[in-house]
Amino acid sequence: MSGKLPFAITLDPGTSLANHTGSWRTERPIYIDRLPPCNNACPAGEDIQGWLFHAESGDYAEAWQSLVANNPLPAVMGRVCYHPCEGVCNRGHLDEAVSIHGVERFLGDYAIKNKLVPRVEAKPTGKKVLVVGAGPSGLSAAYHLTRAGHKVTIREAGPMAGGMMRFGIPKYRLPREILDAEIERILGLGVELELNTKVEDIEGAFTEEGFDAVFVAVGAHLAKRIDIPAHSAGKILDAVSVLRDMEVGGEPPQLGRRVIVYGGGNTAMDVARTAKRLGANEAMIVYRRTREQMPAHEFEAREAEEEGVLIHWLRTIKEIDETTFKVEKMTIDADGRPVPTGEFETLEADTLVLALGQDVDTGFLTKVPGVNVASDGIVEVDDQMMTGRKGLFAGGDMVPAERTVTVAIGHGKHAARNIDAFLKGERYVHPEPHELADFSKINTWYYDDAPQRVQGQLDIVRRQTSFDEVLKGFNEETALFEARRCLSCGNCFECDNCYGICPDNAVIKLGPGNRFRFNYDYCKGCGMCATECPCGAIKMVPEEV
Repeated sequence: MSGKLPFAITLDPGTSLANHTGSWRTERPIYIDRLPPCNNACPAGEDIQGWLFHAESGDYAEAWQSLVANNPLPAVMGRVCYHPCEGVCNRGHLDEAVSIHGVERFLGDYAIKNKLVPRVEAKPTGKKVLVVGAGPSGLSAAYHLTRAGHKVTIREAGPMAGGMMRFGIPKYRLPREILDAEIERILGLGVELELNTKVEDIEGAFTEEGFDAVFVAVGAHLAKRIDIPAHSAGKILDAVSVLRDMEVGGEPPQLGRRVIVYGGGNTAMDVARTAKRLGANEAMIVYRRTREQMPAHEFEAREAEEEGVLIHWLRTIKEIDETTFKVEKMTIDADGRPVPTGEFETLEADTLVLALGQDVDTGFLTKVPGVNVASDGIVEVDDQMMTGRKGLFAGGDMVPAERTVTVAIGHGKHAARNIDAFLKGERYVHPEPHELADFSKINTWYYDDAPQRVQGQLDIVRRQTSFDEVLKGFNEETALFEARRCLSCGNCFECDNCYGICPDNAVIKLGPGNRFRFNYDYCKGCGMCATECPCGAIKMVPEEV
């Protein structure tokens, strides 16, 4: 046998470049950036894949900087967001979704511990903006407007900043030192905060105080009521007041040993769990629909039941006589609506807490010319989030949208972009999104199974008796593991697969961080690169004529 190696092994790769592509190619590959489903689902508009990219390399400071380019409250959001991003994560089709909120929380806590400060590069513009309300939407708007170079003043009617993050979310879900740290960071950028200052005169803010724009983001703090016949009613409270008293009252509210919470939302779950922590032997939720129809998230109901809360589904309170509650059983009709059955039962409780939703106090806006306020308190805005009064914008709970912290933060960012454009005499135009990187475009052969790391929880006994934080966060090891589970859906991460698989040497490296390009003089259009791309960042398109 000859000592010479086979021709295919000794072939100089450059020799194939003599074989220029003929006229038979019908498709050519192109590199594209697709929109990751997590980014697409985030109400705050985070570049989730972008900051996960930095986190998986262990550069947590840069990951945090990328994160706060869109969301100034990551340590808060990592705890209270209901993470719709994870519900659409392509990794969920492979094994389990990436625990995005867990990594976000880790980065937020890392920044607080290491006293990181967001980058501010814009020069002062000389423009003044008033933000009404220091909840998540107002804080977010103030943050982004300040980073754009504008001078921002927040006026808050209450004694503390945070809005419903402080007065509607219990400490066992959101420790106050975390909330305070992230608010202080925003104020540290130069935002002026005026507490116990209720804004009544919007026109005066423009004409007398010289504000160039006003953003109103008043939260939904007014509890909805319901009429229930009562011969001699006992103690009836509303959920918002109970949670607020936990924050500002000198003493926690006295709820008694038996508590009924009327409602099926997240607030109802929070109040019932709070009642258990305040010493109630029995904390019951009464809700007129089924578990599948409840507004609360499933994990909220599950955690409440773990802590001893009893939930009465398909029940409605018909009558109260001191501590006795007459409850009617309901059933669901063909249209999915609850209807009475005529069957009754009685429950005993010392206190009834109404958790039937909240409204926004928008009375101060009805005096502003051009502003339209609906009967339910919702303010009419255009696609720029501006009301009928030029320069007056509204967002958060005041406009039609899901009322969550994440949505509110997204509203604040979007309002800031629109206000910034308005102050420049321009109109903000949202860029067209890229096509979605769905699971069918992922080549899963290249990814190993790596089940999600689960965050630990406080033991049940301590959960029932203290307001210590229930969910434990990731440490550096588990956060790094989770970040590395990201599939980089739709965006090249320079794995070199296309470079190695191309039979015509038509893929050219452009250096670290610069990805690749195709040399179409030698590409035959076979499509192997697109087929073998793990993340779906190559697309075959019809050949140009």
